[in-house]
Amino acid sequence: MKVIERADATASLAEYAADVDNGPLVVTNHGQPVAALVPIGNADLETVALSTNREFLDLIDRSRARVRAEGAISSQEMRRRFEQ
Repeated sequence: MKVIERADATASLAEYAADVDNGPLVVTNHGQPVAALVPIGNADLETVALSTNREFLDLIDRSRARVRAEGAISSQEMRRRFEQ
């Protein structure tokens, strides 16, 4: 992993992206991480967009909490209900 201070990040985005296969690049502002450039494998644009969407991630967290608290319906039961 490489770390670079934002003020020192003077190369083009294309240059940094070309080197991402060698490991993530973390950009800092006064030593605090503010952004990361990481390789993405086996993901399409929709997956990337949803995985960084706070509202979507909160919805998933709420859904998982509800399943833990209330239980869930099995896929077999769901199929049975829709077949009627």
